[in-house]
Amino acid sequence: MDRRTAALASCRRLRGLGAGTGALPDRPDRVTEHNGVVWTLDASDGELLVHTGVTGRAARMGHRLTIAMRQWHSTVTWAGDEPAAAELAVDVNSLDVLRGEGGVTPLSGAEKSLVRSNALRSLGAERFPQINFAAEDIAKSADGYRLTGPLQIRGKTRKQVIDLGTTDLGESWQMSARVTVRQSDFGVKPYSLLMGSLKVADEVTVSFAAHHAKG
Repeated sequence: MDRRTAALASCRRLRGLGAGTGALPDRPDRVTEHNGVVWTLDASDGELLVHTGVTGRAARMGHRLTIAMRQWHSTVTWAGDEPAAAELAVDVNSLDVLRGEGGVTPLSGAEKSLVRSNALRSLGAERFPQINFAAEDIAKSADGYRLTGPLQIRGKTRKQVIDLGTTDLGESWQMSARVTVRQSDFGVKPYSLLMGSLKVADEVTVSFAAHHAKG
């Protein structure tokens, strides 16, 4: 039996080991030279959303935005039945304004385009076309895994902790996470109007949800 066949057989055996929440048996997307199975996920497997708030004296005039990142790619490398590494790359230019809540009037199509343009400018999309995260430490938690590693936005890197929840849905695994990111930590200046009376909140919430089919 060659190494690839042995690794695939091992993956099939692992499917019966972690039936509870928080253990993720693998679908063998591909096998590395060192017999590590690698999951690959992208926007066809789930969604990556950014949720913004509004602050300032005129906050009631602003919209709380939900923004989708339409292009992203993630890999998870497994060592046996445990994840050993995880990476995420997001195409900044794929930013798409889905909707706005609150405000005096509904968010129009033209306003969505303006919001997108301002957001890309704030993120320096031309100079920094990607947002990246790499988990340097992965630890089991009650609901899944805790990922800790560098998050890079607009060329600046900060340590980030992400609690990833996992759920067995029978035919697939569901993964979800929700994390707060402070824009100013990465040199991003939140957009403001009316001399600062209306501005996007410094802290934004990033939510992630995806499914990965079993073998």
